[in-house]
Amino acid sequence: MPKYVIEREFPGAGNLTTDQLKGVSQTSCRVLISMGPQIQWVHSYVTGDKIYCVYIAPNEEMVREHAKQGGFPANSISEVVSIIDPTSAE
Repeated sequence: MPKYVIEREFPGAGNLTTDQLKGVSQTSCRVLISMGPQIQWVHSYVTGDKIYCVYIAPNEEMVREHAKQGGFPANSISEVVSIIDPTSAE
């Protein structure tokens, strides 16, 4: 199943408290449960003013629907075509 990286412009994301991040996570999980098992949230990276999320889903439209239902921005959605890491150099 395809994997996607979603860039979310979220001013002040890096300043969110643990409780605020928990609330965002809970909203995302509630939407995922209602959408069914085809879409999965892998993890997210929180930076100063953005959140980068990794999702597994059958298509980009499902990722966009999750963002819409959760009230999250999805400024850029890119399908992952390959993964490399330091072992790729061996």
